[in-house]
Amino acid sequence: MGLLDGKKALIFGVANDHSIAWGIAQALHAAGATLGFASVESLIERRVRPLATSIGAAFVEACDVQSDDQIRDVMARWGAAHGEIDILVHAVAYAPREALEGAYLDTTRADFATALDVSVYSLAALAREARPFLRAGSSILTLTYYGAERVVANYNVMGVAKAALEASVRYLAADLGPHGIRVNAISAGPVRTISASGVRDFRRLYASFASVAPLRANITPEDVGKTALWLCSDLSSAVTGEVIYVDGGFHVMGVPLIES
Repeated sequence: MGLLDGKKALIFGVANDHSIAWGIAQALHAAGATLGFASVESLIERRVRPLATSIGAAFVEACDVQSDDQIRDVMARWGAAHGEIDILVHAVAYAPREALEGAYLDTTRADFATALDVSVYSLAALAREARPFLRAGSSILTLTYYGAERVVANYNVMGVAKAALEASVRYLAADLGPHGIRVNAISAGPVRTISASGVRDFRRLYASFASVAPLRANITPEDVGKTALWLCSDLSSAVTGEVIYVDGGFHVMGVPLIES
């Protein structure tokens, strides 16, 4: 018996086999969940569908999360094919590359709006359109980062977006909690993904992480997947509105002594 036998999970945001969303997908699949995927259209045939096929998932849909109509269509197709949603994973974030370098002060109004729309509002939009298919015991999960709390070089508008995302988690948890639906976030340490590559000097950030984190190791998508499995299962049935850190303890450090 798997921990998620009989559960159905819809995952937004898988980009390739190195993405955190794929690490989550693998963990949920291994625990027995039936999976479906939605991602940007340009990635579907080249990246997402082959991954879905590798674990026997037939539901693969293109979706622009800036379009309520497209989100609604994906949810309707899921409902027709699978009915309920036990697990909804929001692994979606984006800011124009030029907004991830230089000073936050120089962020344009257009880039700010794009980052907040894609990275934050989309969580509320997905939750709203998924609501008819969610039930008591369902779990919604999103991904955040420490840049929501502290200044991280070149993270800029994405730090502001992640702060708003974490606030959204709390408000959605309050809205949906009376219906038995939980909403949580995982704050992962830096992981080598397509999104991370858009942050200037990410390689330097990644290289120094393990020397500061108490566990002295970098974070993998598999690490995040294990915690996601807990948050999406009944083992965390009384946990909602939380940000759970999967960063080897990095966030507890103040002024580290770098080992030579």
